[in-house]
Amino acid sequence: MRTLIYLVIGIIFGITMFKSEAASWFRIYEMFKFDSFHMYGIIISAIVVGVILVQLIKRFHIKSFYGETIQFNDKNRSFSRYMFGGIIFGLGWALAGACPGPMFTLVGVGIVPILIVIIASVIGTFLYGLLKDKLPH
Repeated sequence: MRTLIYLVIGIIFGITMFKSEAASWFRIYEMFKFDSFHMYGIIISAIVVGVILVQLIKRFHIKSFYGETIQFNDKNRSFSRYMFGGIIFGLGWALAGACPGPMFTLVGVGIVPILIVIIASVIGTFLYGLLKDKLPH
């Protein structure tokens, strides 16, 4: 049953990404050239909604749809690791013209070449899994 719920949520997410043009290569290109506020508006809106929801979950001890407690782990991590990871993520995003969410949206609307990016992402994730113990964290 959970798989069906996740599938429906994914489809709704994909439709939202497509209709808001967040999966549009041209919108992403505009964003990286600082020519348009469109994508920044979407990202800032997502951050604001996320912060509000996390605070509501913490304050009112809201449980998941399945009655499970939602826990947040406070980890003290260095700023540089997030900067380095963000730079790698941003470079991949700029090179591919899509981040992970829109990649699958683009497959859904028939943009077949994005499958190359998805395959490369899976290989990169696999390689990270093999090398993560040898990488500085």
